Amino acid sequence: MKAKDHSPKLDRQLGLFDSSMMVIGIVIGSGIFMTTGLMAYALPSASLILIAWVLGGLQMLAGALTYAELGAAMPKAGGQYVYLREAYGSLPAFLFGWVAFIAYLSGTNAAIAVAVSEHLGSFYPLVSTQTSLLSVGIFSISGGQVFALFLIMGLSLINYCGVVFGKWIQNIFTVLKIGTILLFAIAGLFISSGHHLDLSLNPTQMSFGSILTGMGIALVAVNWTVGGWDYVTLAAGEIKNPKRNIPLALLFGTLVILVLYFLINIAYLKAQPIAALAGEVKVGEATARILYGQGIAGLFTGVIIISMFGSLNGNILVGPRVTYAMAKDNLFFPSAADVHPRFHTPGNAIIIQGIWACILTLSGTFEELITLVVFVNFMLWIAAASTVFVLRKKQPDLERPYKVWGYPYVPAFFIIFSSAIMINTFMVSPVQSLMGIGLTLLGIPAYLYWKKN
Repeated sequence: MKAKDHSPKLDRQLGLFDSSMMVIGIVIGSGIFMTTGLMAYALPSASLILIAWVLGGLQMLAGALTYAELGAAMPKAGGQYVYLREAYGSLPAFLFGWVAFIAYLSGTNAAIAVAVSEHLGSFYPLVSTQTSLLSVGIFSISGGQVFALFLIMGLSLINYCGVVFGKWIQNIFTVLKIGTILLFAIAGLFISSGHHLDLSLNPTQMSFGSILTGMGIALVAVNWTVGGWDYVTLAAGEIKNPKRNIPLALLFGTLVILVLYFLINIAYLKAQPIAALAGEVKVGEATARILYGQGIAGLFTGVIIISMFGSLNGNILVGPRVTYAMAKDNLFFPSAADVHPRFHTPGNAIIIQGIWACILTLSGTFEELITLVVFVNFMLWIAAASTVFVLRKKQPDLERPYKVWGYPYVPAFFIIFSSAIMINTFMVSPVQSLMGIGLTLLGIPAYLYWKKN
């Protein structure tokens, strides 16, 4: 008779509201307050900018519906790692986890933590990245980096001590950011700035080729801003009633994001002309000044900090579930597979991710790493979505409580649309994309080492 396994397990403590807040909270960071100005530079048309947001939103929704089938059918920690493993084998799954740990998730955590420091630096110069605390030769540490370290370690500790603590931080900060964005957007619709929204399709008489190029650049920006909606599937092993709640959280979360982003962009475009928006990096802050006056800058910086803080907490909560799943398959440090006997969290995986994110923060290489793996991340994202087709043939008897609406057209739309943006990314940055592929392939020796042992 087989002995029962009494080792601690991950507990399902995340309800529908928690999971939905995770989707929204991770996605909405600082991007929505910045990207529209960059889009206006490439695509000087309010109508075309809004069309780009609608297209990006439909892509996100199609992806969410696709991942909903996968998440409900395989509600295990690791999300995409699990889907890739079941459809294509352990190597592609490992390479996803490798890229997520080495560069994308850990690098994003470092980048957000430093960005929070940078914004706080406008109030407290000591925590600015411009304030040097230690300099030895070419190596230097800024106040911003030190603050970012404490932020990463603090949130890692909170999530180490239990999902319940991490989810409460996530819920509170996500509700705050939804409320502030909604208030800002609605006020922008009703407060007159003296500028009338011009919805003519091509006011600057751009050529068709220029429109296509500009739309490509705009869609890359939209994708950067909506990225992360899929991360909730990484924590699928801790979601209550996952067969129901994963699809609903993905659907509800992406729809809320879509509505918020569309409303706030109308506010941006209504507040000032395209010529003024074009190239404006702090478009949210600039719009707030127009609507509310010069004194709003500090308050708006606070809104951005709240938004980024929630996004960072969400990333720290879900990210270690990938390395935990890898370790369970003996493809990562064995200790990462341990579940804390009291807190029921993948404690060692959280510590390992936190340490690596801190190293990236101190080295200052996180921006380069993230840039390198954008193309690869698209590739693996698309590959994970394609498993919905593979697994329907490979595992036809797998219980699927939810089947993607509009199959096969909705998943196909997501894959084709994402592939077009991925190709555009390669065309714009071929060297970085190839270097990213090289960084990914460096994972093969690591895979072989762990596979052997």
